[in-house]
Amino acid sequence: MNYRHAYHAGNFADVLKHSVLFALIEAMQAKATPFAFIDTHAGSGCYALDGVEAGKTGEYKDGISRLLFPDLHPNSGKGQALPPLLRRWLDAILRLPGNDHGLKLYPGSPLQVANAMREIDSAQLCELHPEEATRLRDLFHHDHRVHVHQRNGYEALKALLPPKEKRGLVLIDPPYEAQEAEYRVIEKALKAALERWPTGVYAVWYPIKLRSQVQPFHRWLQHCSARRVLRAELLVHPDDSPLRLNGSGMVILNAPWKLDEALRDSLRVMAPMLSQERPAQWRLDWLVEDSAS
Repeated sequence: MNYRHAYHAGNFADVLKHSVLFALIEAMQAKATPFAFIDTHAGSGCYALDGVEAGKTGEYKDGISRLLFPDLHPNSGKGQALPPLLRRWLDAILRLPGNDHGLKLYPGSPLQVANAMREIDSAQLCELHPEEATRLRDLFHHDHRVHVHQRNGYEALKALLPPKEKRGLVLIDPPYEAQEAEYRVIEKALKAALERWPTGVYAVWYPIKLRSQVQPFHRWLQHCSARRVLRAELLVHPDDSPLRLNGSGMVILNAPWKLDEALRDSLRVMAPMLSQERPAQWRLDWLVEDSAS
């Protein structure tokens, strides 16, 4: 495994992914009954922004740093009021132990979800890379709600679905080392997962370089068995170059009721704050929408 998320932690793609994830967790907690969170590619759980990896790329400076410290970035929407959802998410990051005197640590998906979970909720975290899995276990060794599995996350879904809670969210966030071939693996995993657990909520993060690379996946989603599929995207560069990460997206299968309303203001505000050479573009629409949406 060559990909290490520590180099990219807190970048603009993480901002989209984790703000959407935060909205999903809040939606799951709208009901009093417990829910399960399942992460197929969990990583190490937390990343030092003053560490060697993040220091080499500095990607967080054009991501989470712009939202937390807009005064340091004169072209990133300074003075713009943050929507309540975005404010709650950013406050949760600043409350992380170690961030008392500024942004030093960036929590990955597992830690962000664990910090937001209730006592009745649970998390199943899958990570294949031995070193990352060890760090993940160390991070959560004291938390009885969190279970770490050093195994292939796609394969683990067969054993983990449906969860005992009967309610929950699956996050599929692979490194896309296989590039376009990764989408076929995701489609196969989603098809099997929906057959085992048709009412589950599934969130898939994807990179955007060339639009043509993503379109077949979106067409597949339009014909999958999910009752509704919401798409959220943020582009900081035009989607016409395979040489860099131009944007990213999240698709949410069986999206919770009114999730689109919860996300719209955040995307509208984030786009100008994350703009680089030209204005960032965002999209929020339904690939599949049923009559109950």
